[in-house]
Amino acid sequence: MSTESRSNFLKTQIQADLDGQVMGQLVTRFPPEPNGYLHLGHAKSITVNFELAKQFGGRCHLRFDDTNPEKESQVFIEAIQDDVRWLGYEWHGEVRFASSYFQQLYDWALHLIDHGLAYVCDLSAEEAREYRGSLTEAGRDSPYRTRSPEENRQLFTGMRAGEFPEGSRVLRAKIDMASPNINLRDPILYRIRNAHHHQTGGDWPIYPTYDYAHGQEDAIEGVTHSICTLEFEDHRPLYDWFIEHLPVPSRPRQIEFARLNTSYTVTSKRKLKQLVDSGAVSGWDDPRMPTLAGLRRRGYPPAAIRHFCEEVGTSRSDSVVDVAMLESSVRNHLNESAPRAMAVLNPLALTLTNLSQPETLSVANHPGNEAMGTREVPLTPELLIDADDFREEANKKYKRLVIGKRVRLRGAYVIEAERCDHNASGEVVRVYARIIEGTLGEDPADGIKAKGVIHWVSASSGVPAEVRRYDRLFSDPNPGKSDDVLAVLNPDSLRVIDTAVLEPSLAHAQPEQVFQFEREGYFIADRFDHSGGKPVFNMTIGLRDTWSAVNA
Repeated sequence: MSTESRSNFLKTQIQADLDGQVMGQLVTRFPPEPNGYLHLGHAKSITVNFELAKQFGGRCHLRFDDTNPEKESQVFIEAIQDDVRWLGYEWHGEVRFASSYFQQLYDWALHLIDHGLAYVCDLSAEEAREYRGSLTEAGRDSPYRTRSPEENRQLFTGMRAGEFPEGSRVLRAKIDMASPNINLRDPILYRIRNAHHHQTGGDWPIYPTYDYAHGQEDAIEGVTHSICTLEFEDHRPLYDWFIEHLPVPSRPRQIEFARLNTSYTVTSKRKLKQLVDSGAVSGWDDPRMPTLAGLRRRGYPPAAIRHFCEEVGTSRSDSVVDVAMLESSVRNHLNESAPRAMAVLNPLALTLTNLSQPETLSVANHPGNEAMGTREVPLTPELLIDADDFREEANKKYKRLVIGKRVRLRGAYVIEAERCDHNASGEVVRVYARIIEGTLGEDPADGIKAKGVIHWVSASSGVPAEVRRYDRLFSDPNPGKSDDVLAVLNPDSLRVIDTAVLEPSLAHAQPEQVFQFEREGYFIADRFDHSGGKPVFNMTIGLRDTWSAVNA
């Protein structure tokens, strides 16, 4: 079954609602808070909401739930829009903001007050916690719960007018302090906050809570299905209570699904911010970060991320997905789409003793896709090979260059090593080899075949570059359980190689262009640091999963 046609409980429920004419058109929404960068978990929510809208001929809104101005910024708003588009989606209409509905939300709060369903409470935060009770003990009514609607309206309009200091009063819904669901124990609707808002400036000294705002925003926008992750399941009765007691223009329905949790990954914004603030990573878009900006800079194709989210499936059971499943999706996608090139990361000089003149070879850009064409690669008497591809002596299992043995240069001739030079420390600094004539694309006439294939670049035409080899950021498969994520960092998550030399064609690579460096892995030209005069490539992923074997 293709991922596009795979069924799940959300699709089943939506189809039932359509068949029952509960709605005319499906409307979903992706409602991020602009207080950080989107991460891999958000990618799941994005694909769920946008793909459902696409499948059922509906629409999906992008709405910023910007009710907490102290932690929000325009930088995050712009980054989130970039990420959604990069992932391959376009929202319906203009970008929406909770702050656009502040006046309506305020008016509806007055409606609750006038109907005896909300009151202004003067308890301190500490006192409110004591009155709230616990999971095993019912809460107690606030002494301010019996204020009249008239007094509550006067106090609330005073809060709106900025007459009271921050933290001195809140507006609470009057529901049930004895409810076994703590979310229904007179939750807070508004707080006094003297904070500048990135959209409304200083117009509002009070701000609605997310629990109060987001259901009404859904109703204003005509959202039919408010699809949330499971941590909001206990909030659904409150969501429904507001919809029931307010004159909203539509009646959205909240449905929850399991969030995406992957091994070796942290998605807590607080812990991601700790990584950034501590300097453990270079920023929110560091290629080791699970943010979409980081994955993009790492070279993860958006199509591979979408495929991974589909393959994981949508359910109501929390679980942890092996991040190797994502890496496999990335590897499979790039194997099909990435052109090949050669890069030597640990150079060792190789002299071809019987090549008197340079040659220009035509090499396929992809061995399995002729449509990608070919490129010209200069073969010169002086080459560079990877130091790990040569040994003076080796057993039969070693399939690379050994003195007296043969290998094929990728896309070129079979060569046979003759001798090597050493430095004062005894290290090999140059290898001498001869070309076996008539072996360009052919096996040797004498019947002695090459043991393996190695990559190479011209010493004179090669392009010096910086290559950043990345690995998983954490050494612990469950780093989120640690209070200090800095304690479980993988010390080898980044290695900067400044000795790399690339084949000449890579001098023309554009930022964000991805290649398979032959026998090394997949690499992307860095979207910010790379230029023709200063090539910088980030390692996306290796050709095979070596992590599982090493860390088993």
